[in-house]
Amino acid sequence: MVIRLRSLLLSLSLWLLASLSQAEVRVVIVSSDSTAAYMEAAQTLIDGLVNSGVSPYDIRRLSLLEWAARPAQTVAPRIYVALGSQATAALAASKVSAPVLATLLPRSSFERVLRSSGRKASAEFTAVYLDQSLQRQLTMIRLALPQAKHLGVLWGPDSWPKAPALRSLADANGLSLNEAGLEGNFNVFPDLQQVLNGCDVFLALADPLVFNSSSIQNILLTTFRAGVPVVAFSPAYVRAGALLALHATPVQVGRQAATFVVSALRGQLLPEQPVESNDFEVSVNEHVARALGLSLDAKALRLTLRRLEHLP
Repeated sequence: MVIRLRSLLLSLSLWLLASLSQAEVRVVIVSSDSTAAYMEAAQTLIDGLVNSGVSPYDIRRLSLLEWAARPAQTVAPRIYVALGSQATAALAASKVSAPVLATLLPRSSFERVLRSSGRKASAEFTAVYLDQSLQRQLTMIRLALPQAKHLGVLWGPDSWPKAPALRSLADANGLSLNEAGLEGNFNVFPDLQQVLNGCDVFLALADPLVFNSSSIQNILLTTFRAGVPVVAFSPAYVRAGALLALHATPVQVGRQAATFVVSALRGQLLPEQPVESNDFEVSVNEHVARALGLSLDAKALRLTLRRLEHLP
């Protein structure tokens, strides 16, 4: 009975995949994972497309396994959307002919895919980054911590390309930069101690060599003991002990992706250069704020940031 059921499920899966070659598929969504964030982004994207007049029968959502098992003679859709870095890498390696919009991934991951695949960013292969702009992050720091004068940063190989821009923006925003990292004997914690000396606020930039599951708890504990607030890039880091974070949600990513996909289906080109998320949330750890003698309102910070950028 179990064998029959498995055989039936396999046949059903193959039939569903074969339908890709029979239907006029306009949008194919390939997801790196089936966790809540990916499901939420995918569903928001689909809802946005349907609300704009795209038939749900013209949209296919595939896992990585389903993408790998797709029929060889699949009719090319009008556009692909990759959710996450693994899906982006899979589409890059597949040499698909239709444009690809990569989402739900940071700049560093997209650039890594470009290097490994030999592709270049273009209107045929572009991305909406999870990363928030450096200017937006510095504006939030000025709003939340107006007394801060010295900004600490710890560089790794993925974040290092941002160094010239951050130095210029920090100066323009009245902040001196206290930075370390990328030495031959790179060690997170001695470099972190160096950065924290005389530092008013520490800006965490997405870089897996610096911020990862092995280091984040010790980094947050070290900064907290030094009395230095951490501005992070993920709400998970706020829950773990960062003071606040500026980040895009899966729903916001899905909405922005839907806007680009609808435009592409109407004959417009995707952005030639990847763009950063145009919407965001602010998260605050109230316990850490109280311990540091601060009173912060996440909703007020977000509204003020949007007003300063003339966002609706």
